[in-house]
Amino acid sequence: MTRQQRIGRHPILAPLEPASVPFTFDGMPLLARPGEMVSSALYAAGIKVFGHHHRDRGAQGIFCVNGQCSQCTVLVGGRPLKSCMTAVRAGMVVASCDGRPPLPADDAAAVLGRPGEHETEVLVLGGGPAGLCAAVELGRLGVRVLVVDDKPQLGGKLTLQTHQFFGSVQGCWAGTRGIDIARILAAEIAQLASVEVWLDAAAVGVFADGKVGIVKDGGYRLARARALLVALGAREKSLAFPGCDLPGVYGAGAFQTLVNRDLVRAARRLFVLGGGNVGLIGAYHALQAGIDVVGLVEALPQVGGYRVHADKIKRLGVPVWTSHTVARAEPGPDGEQLGRVTIAAVDERFRPIAGTERSFEVDTLLIAVGLNPCDELWHKAQELGLATYAAGDTAEIAEASAAIFSGRAVGRQIARDLGVPVDIPEDWPATAALLRSRPGRIVPFEAQDRPQAVFPVIRCVQEIPCDPCVAACPERLIAIEGSIMGLPRFSGTCLGCGRCVLACPGLAINLVHNDYDPSGEKALLMLPFELPLERIPAGGEVPTVDIEGNPVGAGNVVAVRQREDQDRRLLVMLEVPAADKLRVAGFTVRGPSPPIEAGASDAEADPVVCRCERVRRSTIAHEIRQGVRDLNQLKALVRAGMGGCGGKTCTELVRRIYRDEGVDPDEITPGTTRPLVAETALGAFARGEPGHE
Repeated sequence: MTRQQRIGRHPILAPLEPASVPFTFDGMPLLARPGEMVSSALYAAGIKVFGHHHRDRGAQGIFCVNGQCSQCTVLVGGRPLKSCMTAVRAGMVVASCDGRPPLPADDAAAVLGRPGEHETEVLVLGGGPAGLCAAVELGRLGVRVLVVDDKPQLGGKLTLQTHQFFGSVQGCWAGTRGIDIARILAAEIAQLASVEVWLDAAAVGVFADGKVGIVKDGGYRLARARALLVALGAREKSLAFPGCDLPGVYGAGAFQTLVNRDLVRAARRLFVLGGGNVGLIGAYHALQAGIDVVGLVEALPQVGGYRVHADKIKRLGVPVWTSHTVARAEPGPDGEQLGRVTIAAVDERFRPIAGTERSFEVDTLLIAVGLNPCDELWHKAQELGLATYAAGDTAEIAEASAAIFSGRAVGRQIARDLGVPVDIPEDWPATAALLRSRPGRIVPFEAQDRPQAVFPVIRCVQEIPCDPCVAACPERLIAIEGSIMGLPRFSGTCLGCGRCVLACPGLAINLVHNDYDPSGEKALLMLPFELPLERIPAGGEVPTVDIEGNPVGAGNVVAVRQREDQDRRLLVMLEVPAADKLRVAGFTVRGPSPPIEAGASDAEADPVVCRCERVRRSTIAHEIRQGVRDLNQLKALVRAGMGGCGGKTCTELVRRIYRDEGVDPDEITPGTTRPLVAETALGAFARGEPGHE
């Protein structure tokens, strides 16, 4: 058996059960954890190539690990299945999907049935933060609710978030880690008698008779409700560049699934493309897992995510290049898997500038260039005139804190529309708007020395919706003027308890102890730290950095406080020269990664746009130049959008090619979305639901 590539110790996450479930892949004996998905078990075994496409023998691996694409298809018992949605069973026989998979043999033992039909008052599609919060609000009012989710556990993306959330403490658990919010909501749902939950169940269609088709337990069911809430979240956007289809190039959310849900050491050295919150947080999660982050690029002149997220990875030693992009990805020695990335500066039209290239050896490239809402069923239900609602990213892409609050608000609105008397506070719409706000203005950082024994330095310099530090201070010495978008300010006499250091989701607060050294030559800082303890050098001397990761000098770690009430965050007591006490914001844990020679590229210059059907940019551009303006016609001509994902990954890329070719978006006829919106085995319709023969 291969050596397991798993994360044994994590600073935030508890250990998981050891791998003990035997299965085989291409005849090779492997082990998986109980309940683990095939894709994660393969990655844990160091296997990143899951097969080869029948069109051009292109290597296939993972991309979304969320059931939204078909990149990770393997053969399980001879049947093609998405490995990220298929749990390993003892004795399972898994094989590479090389070429066209053969048709499976007829199941002579199958019992034909008809769909079971289920009635409820509210049908909630999606068990993530928005769907669960809506279900909790409705369940508390006694409304009958059915929650449907295609994963084996509730929580959605909350189950991947090890960091503390921003937002409002009162409105959306700001200051609490996403993984803990998922547990809180799942526990609340379990206590509500009127709420039923279907897990491992996928909604695949909405129909004119008001019924929703759902695949569960290998069979097809129909559900009808007085109100339908679609809260299916979002899927990751893609980007077409030479080598974008190589195994090892995949979404940042997929990476978080492997690392934070399944504790798989999915990479050795990685690079991040995209400076929004998803990319910045993904880089931080990689460092927490002991994975080296070589760098991050963002095409815009500044990162789009929160400044505190960018600052904390810079302080740890991760370089962030703005006005840069990935020019190409290239395979390593095996010719199939990612071996290096080449980045370049971009011009005002985001085109790579010749002569600015630099290359780095990596085995993983995370794509974090934004999200698209999973809203097909919502739009279809609206088109059919059904009583339908949307919440979370399905309604508007925003932070998870906004999804939590929008779920609460929509849940109460649905109850009111059903005739249930319920209060909707007047300030909720304004709070919801604040939580959806994009980062605001940035003010220059200026630390103020104070003639006190101890005081906090708050390096929160950008307007973002966040207030945990205000609630954390027992003396109420930290305040935010106006809304939670304001910047926190400290005044008064600090007790030195460190609760604000523990509460800040951005790790942007530290304490200065002036009374540490009677001579006044040294000062003691209390710094937050969420990486493994072994990342602190044994000798205790560390290179100190300022707010943006620029070198300051050296410090000496004199103690590390680690208590149960610190929510898995360490407090490092760092001795520094008194002259540096206001500048030092942290210390780096990694040195620079010098680039390798870029040289001439052998990478394919004509990138794959449609991953499912391996359709390249030149093929699509040719048809556009021939006058094709209808995405349905384009699909018929070149098969872009005809694969397993149904165009979810490539449609936006195709629209971008139209723009690059100078076509007005108003000239383009959009593609038609029809049921079924997810791959569904025909056998599911034959089997129906047990008990409904």
